[in-house]
Amino acid sequence: MDLFTILLWIITIVLFIVFLGKDKKKTISSVKMAKKLMKNMIGEIIAVLFLIGLILTFIPPHIIKDFMGSSKVVLSTIVSALIGSITLIPAFVAFPLVGSLVDRGASIIPIASFLTTLTMVGIVTFPLEKKNFGTKFAVIRNTLSFIFALFISFLMGVLI
Repeated sequence: MDLFTILLWIITIVLFIVFLGKDKKKTISSVKMAKKLMKNMIGEIIAVLFLIGLILTFIPPHIIKDFMGSSKVVLSTIVSALIGSITLIPAFVAFPLVGSLVDRGASIIPIASFLTTLTMVGIVTFPLEKKNFGTKFAVIRNTLSFIFALFISFLMGVLI
């Protein structure tokens, strides 16, 4: 367990004790709500962990490094952005996959493009967005989001 995780645990425990002292009923109610939320998400989390295991088992590290490494940054960034645009999973579920790919040699730029388009662009949710906000709004928003996601990923590559 790294220092950041230990620090988060300490902050959580301290705040839990503080709020228990302040209002026990609301704190217990909040814990029950969090438990219910976690119960609803556990299926997705297990499925993604299973998917990560399969990906890392069947795709050798040298292929990940060859495709998503620093040698083909532009191509892998665009492909990763397209995959992120059509993928519909919560970002917090994608973080373990992304971390595993970085550990196996993937460059930060394609990984950042996958994550940013995953959260900013919605090809799968486009019909719903179009229905509620109109076609023009949905097209402009998704197009600009895709462009800014690529910009953010290249900026992340420069900064990190």
